[in-house]
Amino acid sequence: MYLNDVHIGYYALVAILGLIVGEIVSWANKRLPEYKSVISKDFFIEHKMNFKPNYLLMGIMVVIYVSLLYVIGIKDTLIANLDLIKYMILAPMLVSVFCIDYKLQIIPNRLNLTIFEIGLIFAFLYGLSDVAITINMLLGMLAGAGIFLVITLVGGLFYGKEAMGFGDVKLMGALGLFFGLSNIIVITLMSFLIGAILSIILLIARRKKTSEYIPFGPFIVIATYICMYIPFEEIVKVLMTIFTLGMYQG
Repeated sequence: MYLNDVHIGYYALVAILGLIVGEIVSWANKRLPEYKSVISKDFFIEHKMNFKPNYLLMGIMVVIYVSLLYVIGIKDTLIANLDLIKYMILAPMLVSVFCIDYKLQIIPNRLNLTIFEIGLIFAFLYGLSDVAITINMLLGMLAGAGIFLVITLVGGLFYGKEAMGFGDVKLMGALGLFFGLSNIIVITLMSFLIGAILSIILLIARRKKTSEYIPFGPFIVIATYICMYIPFEEIVKVLMTIFTLGMYQG
């Protein structure tokens, strides 16, 4: 049996992988804010003595992995499958960014650095088939970090405090390596749009006060996931329609 030209067996394997990765993400969410190593013997010791599976994160990772496989599919060559592979590696780290930043208002440097390091590896792998792709990914890194750095510095200059944390700047730079120049600009626009909408909703619902800090990392994560699943052209059409108040007819 096949779903979107992918054998059902692959979906089963990916779902099992999602369960395992979901539990690892739960562990990472505890360790990273404490500046402790995620990959250590403590993982096996704690889970052997006091195993309490995080069913929510496990379920989230299963949904993410299965849906990525369905949307992207499996190609014939390793290079052709790089999009699927990089997204499956990036996805759990994005979930950690969302959870940690939402709870603690920080994005651990180790997490940002890991995303950056893996992004560099993929930039190199893409370059084996087309150097232009690697150049585009490097430009994405510069644009992602540069835009958010300017916003942070301008915010500090005019308001006497950071408009957003430097963790967001590092995150956007690292994500630029995964998505390239055009997509990172789209992610930037979407994250601000999503941030504005959700912040207004939180203020209206009185879940947040006007003086209270609202972490921006979760908005970046949501925008990034949208970019994973929806074609670039479709996102651009929606954004143009929103920002031109419906006047765009492309």
